[in-house]
Amino acid sequence: MTHNVQPKIAMINDISGFGRCSITVSLPVISQLQVQCCPLPTSIFSNHTGYDSFYMEDFTHQMVPYIEEWQKLNLHFDGICTGFLSSVEQIDIVSSFIRSFKTRDTIVIVDPVMGDDGAPYSTYTDEMCQKMVELVRHADIITPNLTEACILTGTPYHAGCTLREIRQIAEKLAGLGPSRIVITGISQKRYIANLVYVKDTGFCIRRTHCIGTERAGTGDIFSAIIAADAVNRVPFADSVSRASAFIKRCVSESIARNVPVTDGVCFEEILHTLRPKRNRI
Repeated sequence: MTHNVQPKIAMINDISGFGRCSITVSLPVISQLQVQCCPLPTSIFSNHTGYDSFYMEDFTHQMVPYIEEWQKLNLHFDGICTGFLSSVEQIDIVSSFIRSFKTRDTIVIVDPVMGDDGAPYSTYTDEMCQKMVELVRHADIITPNLTEACILTGTPYHAGCTLREIRQIAEKLAGLGPSRIVITGISQKRYIANLVYVKDTGFCIRRTHCIGTERAGTGDIFSAIIAADAVNRVPFADSVSRASAFIKRCVSESIARNVPVTDGVCFEEILHTLRPKRNRI
């Protein structure tokens, strides 16, 4: 008997019971795109850290025995997708997981959740930043924002980066190994732009109009669509465009329903509009 009859993604991230983010949003999105989502939790939260209080259980010491059970089942993954990692030990565990489970046909997607607004998160040490560079070397696809792209490449951050400068940063990222890169959330007056790089194809820009304000979980939805589309062999630039468009619809729906910003986006009502595409060989 084999457990490998469906395409599947190992999703390595935390779980929040309330406040739509991380695996809580990735799992239904990936499932909607007709790929099996297999969660590997890094931490378990009652609700995400944007609220005044929360309960958290660190899952670091359970990750290795959890992974060993997957190895006993001889699971094969079409995609491996990583999100927020909270320690050097977790990054090392994930790097080992990729080395163990990656095959010639496995696509590794790293969302290097490290910082924003020009600075790393307060929990991120210099050692963790360097470890994340090593993790990125395993990736086929990465989805950093501009702050994270600067940290990974050792480039000084400034809010007024030109597209030419951002392209140069993307070229440095490609030098680390990924063949597909999207630098997300670039502010352009009334637009939010994503700079897309594909090896042997080059660069393009994908834009959407700004609406509302930043909400929890939108990056997790974005990377989930990118991951499932990659497994389904959807062209990368097309995937970036439809991920951005779907998030814009989610934000619009959330504003219309007066959903608090901390609660993320109410994607449930419009999830059916996210249609699976397949170009599998």
